[in-house]
Amino acid sequence: WVLDKTKTAMGHRMIRAWLEQPLCSVAAINRRQDAVAVLAGDSVAREELILTLRRIPDLERLIAKVVYGSANARDMKLLAQGLGELPLLSSQASGLSGRALPPLLQELEGLEDLQQAIDAAIRDEDDEHRLPFTIREGDFIRPGYDEEVDHLRDVLEHGADMVMGIEAREKERTGIKSLKVRYNKVFGYYIEVSKSYYDLVPQDYIRKQTLVNCERFITQELKDLEHEILSAQTRITALEYHLFCRLRDTVADRVRQVQSAADSVARLDVLCSFAAVAVQNNYCRPSVDDSGTIEIKEGRHPVVEAMLKDTLFVPNDTHLGSADNQVSIITGPNMAGKSTYMRQVALIVLMAQIGSFVPAKSAHIGIVDR
Repeated sequence: WVLDKTKTAMGHRMIRAWLEQPLCSVAAINRRQDAVAVLAGDSVAREELILTLRRIPDLERLIAKVVYGSANARDMKLLAQGLGELPLLSSQASGLSGRALPPLLQELEGLEDLQQAIDAAIRDEDDEHRLPFTIREGDFIRPGYDEEVDHLRDVLEHGADMVMGIEAREKERTGIKSLKVRYNKVFGYYIEVSKSYYDLVPQDYIRKQTLVNCERFITQELKDLEHEILSAQTRITALEYHLFCRLRDTVADRVRQVQSAADSVARLDVLCSFAAVAVQNNYCRPSVDDSGTIEIKEGRHPVVEAMLKDTLFVPNDTHLGSADNQVSIITGPNMAGKSTYMRQVALIVLMAQIGSFVPAKSAHIGIVDR
């Protein structure tokens, strides 16, 4: 928790992985240290990056849900939101000097079209119009994205107006003033004509039912409209599901690219965390090589130091080497700090080999593998 000031779930997982798998390559360690040094040296740029990182969701988990077919419309929209932040993140990081960050930034580019494709298909969410929990519910495709969906929604919303339109046209065409278009669950939509107007009924009317005072008819146009209105919701839901599956396949095809971008976001997040902690806690950049020597001046235990509130941690030097000073004998009473001193050396070595700065005035760390 001393080192972990990450802002994304991806960064949180990565910093744990780095701590569990420290590096044994001097070049790899130096690349990380170069990036930390750049970020530590520009607090304004680092804070801008951190603000952007806060807005990036868990791209790794989201793209995994897409690939495994368990993503819903909310997940897809959240993925698009995260992808939409990548150009800004890349722009902010590219303004920093040094050679350490450019390789990360390359992975953040080229996903704008995927974000646009998702946003074009999935509508925005607000307090009044929430996206459904499952894609089987429908009502998540953006208006204007698909003509058939728009038409069926129009039928649902304006079905009554369409029925009234047929009634008005039929009155005008036949001259039957008492003509009514009605609906019941048994017959569906039908045209009702009173007996006094039987002689004006057109030949294309199909007799459906005879009552005492009136006759009921249907027309092909009315039956088609009835089928469209009654089946519209089912057809919309099925069509939206089909469109979503097609979009999901498109996104899944870019899984490697999204995963690479997520990895770069996580790395940038961890490096920003290292830089912020280094500045806040006055850490130094250790010199790392294959010398087999450990020389620490005024080293401090990072956790104990962070826990102390009203007392300053007393720093200690360390000199160990594979040729000379192979052993140090540490003496003192109980609670004098012997174990703390040993652990502080181990933690400083570990921190140095994950690319972090260390709690010391200066440190020279020869790579160790145990």
